[in-house]
Amino acid sequence: MANFCHHCGTATTHTHVETTKAAASPKVKAKRAPSAYNKAYSKAFKKVSPRFKKKSGGWKKDGFKRAGTAARKMIK
Repeated sequence: MANFCHHCGTATTHTHVETTKAAASPKVKAKRAPSAYNKAYSKAFKKVSPRFKKKSGGWKKDGFKRAGTAARKMIK
């Protein structure tokens, strides 16, 4: 009877090498900083968005899309 491999589920005689996370840890990528455009858009969107919302705080019909368009037009 052949040996059963618990790692890959096959009946073989091969062996698996255990790797630890500490030994094979890649460098952690730095998070991208927001661009000047993104900062300006964010500020404009927050300023414009109340015009496109209902009293309850939800968006009006097509409000999110129209608020985005208005914000882009504002920073142009």
